[in-house]
Amino acid sequence: MSATPSLDKVKAYLLDLQDQICTSLELEDGEARFMEDAWDREEGGGGRTRVLTNGKVFEQAGVNFSHVYGNKLPPAATAQRPELAGRDFQAVGVSLVIHPNNPYVPTSHANVRFFIAEKPGEDPVWWFGGGFDLTPYYPFEEDVIHWHQVSKSACDPFGEDVYSKYKKWCDEYFFLKHRNETRGVGGLFFDDLNEWGFKKSFEFMQSVGDHYIKAYQPIVNKRKETPFGERERDFQLYRRGRYVEFNLVFDRGTLFGLQSGGRTESILMSLPPLVKWRYNWSPEKGSPEADLYENYLKPRDWLSF
Repeated sequence: MSATPSLDKVKAYLLDLQDQICTSLELEDGEARFMEDAWDREEGGGGRTRVLTNGKVFEQAGVNFSHVYGNKLPPAATAQRPELAGRDFQAVGVSLVIHPNNPYVPTSHANVRFFIAEKPGEDPVWWFGGGFDLTPYYPFEEDVIHWHQVSKSACDPFGEDVYSKYKKWCDEYFFLKHRNETRGVGGLFFDDLNEWGFKKSFEFMQSVGDHYIKAYQPIVNKRKETPFGERERDFQLYRRGRYVEFNLVFDRGTLFGLQSGGRTESILMSLPPLVKWRYNWSPEKGSPEADLYENYLKPRDWLSF
């Protein structure tokens, strides 16, 4: 018999996860600290936004916890799930985006969340979702392999095919169709997870959440002192524009947050503080910048090396 969904247990885990990730990032930065901003949502719920800015290592790092609830779901949630109409809902999650100063340190994103919709006299509809992905500017193959090895470690206890399934979903989800390129080198993405029952599904969400910092922190530590100049910084700012394009055009989390009356400042803290735009630019053939386009912005089996 499947365990009854417990929102309280999920919420307690997520609050602790936010604490752990913020502590790890502060230690890695060595100078800056997160500022906390608690907020309330008029229709129900609220959150705990933490943002670190102008650090030694991180230009901006945002780590959000939110718990929102109400009796009317936004269109982003009901478009593909008409059975949710007329149900009360609760959504709880941690979402984060890290924009480093050094172009040799990748941007990273992670999100883990739980959703439950209830109606008197009927079984609750619930699921878990989330994942993490990496967006390098000047990538190192060994870093990408490490990232995917840790991704696979998060999945292995749950089945042989789990990593390949959610790695593929990540490649397909974080894809800029109008550019015909992936946002970065992928990772994991899963959604609508409930077929394992609450206990195992929750354990998987925790595994993904716990493995994020194990995947990211070693890369930051290895690359944060790499010397760089104006050329690398210029390219980093140009490529950040792709991040903005994805978040504003395709990201379901951004749409859900805005449509559900979430706090705009907390939702859009995922956007980088500085970005450059250029008309019809392409990298010089044989350059380090071209290497990113030719070898990294397309789905690859990184663990077959």
